[in-house]
Amino acid sequence: MSTVPITKYGAELLKQELTRLKTKERPSVINAIAEARAQGDLSENAEYEAAKERQSFIEGRIADLEGKLGAAQIIDPALLDAEGRVVFASTVLLEDMESGDKVSYQIVGTDEADLKLSKVSITSPIARALIGKYAGDVVEVQAPSGVREYEVLEVRYI
Repeated sequence: MSTVPITKYGAELLKQELTRLKTKERPSVINAIAEARAQGDLSENAEYEAAKERQSFIEGRIADLEGKLGAAQIIDPALLDAEGRVVFASTVLLEDMESGDKVSYQIVGTDEADLKLSKVSITSPIARALIGKYAGDVVEVQAPSGVREYEVLEVRYI
């Protein structure tokens, strides 16, 4: 099985979700199933069907999270020393060459990506264009609106 890169913060979020599912959600749905069973005829019991469906979802998510954490290669950006090069988990300050707007992104794993938090997936076009670049480099990114040019202003490992 191949490893999947994930930041230390992203791994902590997955572990927290796994703990919540195992300690709160799983026991709760088991109780709901028991209560629904106590009502009698299961063939027309909507509460029972809903609880079983919820249990299936929770068990699937637990298996998914355990698999992801098992295959994770956890990377702490604070411990990186890539000599100013853009690598996984680095935070990059960019300037749009056309508009002059500045934007900052952290390159993260696919499960952590959240554009609202300025976290872009390692598989995204902008991350792929940035990997290996240094401050002062200009990159071209194929965006939905066409090709965009960005200058790398700063690379941080935070």
